[in-house]
Amino acid sequence: MTIEEAKNMKLADYLHSLGYQPIKQQGNSLWYNSPLRAEKEPSFKVNLDRNLWYDFGMGKGGNIIALAQELYQSDHVPYLLERIAEQSPHIRPASLSFSKQSSHEPSFQQMEVMPLSSPALFVYLQERGINIELAKRECKEIHFINNGKPYFTVGFPNASGGHEIRNKYFKGCISPKDITHIRQAGEPRDTCFVFEGFMDYLSFLTIRKQRSPEYPYLDAQDYLILNSTSSLSKALYPLGSYERIHCLLDNDDAGRKAVEAISSEYGLRVRDASQLYSGYKDLNDYLCNRPMTQQPNVTTSQRCNKDTLQHTKQEHKDTLQSIKQQPLPVKRKGRGFRM
Repeated sequence: MTIEEAKNMKLADYLHSLGYQPIKQQGNSLWYNSPLRAEKEPSFKVNLDRNLWYDFGMGKGGNIIALAQELYQSDHVPYLLERIAEQSPHIRPASLSFSKQSSHEPSFQQMEVMPLSSPALFVYLQERGINIELAKRECKEIHFINNGKPYFTVGFPNASGGHEIRNKYFKGCISPKDITHIRQAGEPRDTCFVFEGFMDYLSFLTIRKQRSPEYPYLDAQDYLILNSTSSLSKALYPLGSYERIHCLLDNDDAGRKAVEAISSEYGLRVRDASQLYSGYKDLNDYLCNRPMTQQPNVTTSQRCNKDTLQHTKQEHKDTLQSIKQQPLPVKRKGRGFRM
């Protein structure tokens, strides 16, 4: 992607692809809760005619490249163009037409948050290999109207009161977009596991529960879920309080660069744990035995059935054995890392 191609991309569509929805429209401007910081009143403006943004809380603004600089905390233009290009397959016109709606009409109407109980959502989660009891503990069920159509989804709350939302046919975010930081009760933990999305987090919990059903030690560490690598800048400060940071991010360029950014900030405190599922794009693909070379005509339910999970059990043991044989750094004494 060239600089000009990036600049021709509509900012509203780009923000929509990242999960950010406008709160209101005034004239030719859309107003958002800032994607760069937490706020309750929208102060981030996008001028539709000029295709420029301005964050009144930060006193900064510019074009899409300037926005990417703030989102990804980098001034390296080729890297920023690569990150923008990664979103291209997901970019489509923003779903809300303000010309047909009141300027104060919210993106998601008649929203209800309730305990996760829908059989259809349970089937969706089972197709992804997720333990239902764990999902019920960590997630909510959200009903809402969007563009006049009713939806119900799995909802995963973030630190600012927004939700990542998923079902078999729908993937999005109810603003404000933010990270999710899960701190355990009692004594502060010195270890934090970092995930890119909440489905990877649920996959990790499921794997732990499968391998050690009596003592999974799910509360032995804290967890931080980025809910998008574009939120990495928001995660750096809270990660500073941990002695050990284990990154279980995707095995792709975005995941590797996120690990590099965290490592550049915290050095030897950081471990890239993606080696545990090398050959798989992410933890959920690992759980469901979907290697990156797998043929696309195999259905999700077939890949995640009980027989498949039994088939991969020996692979999991072999991986753990190889990890156990590797010497751990001095700073990581004790139980160390395990899946």
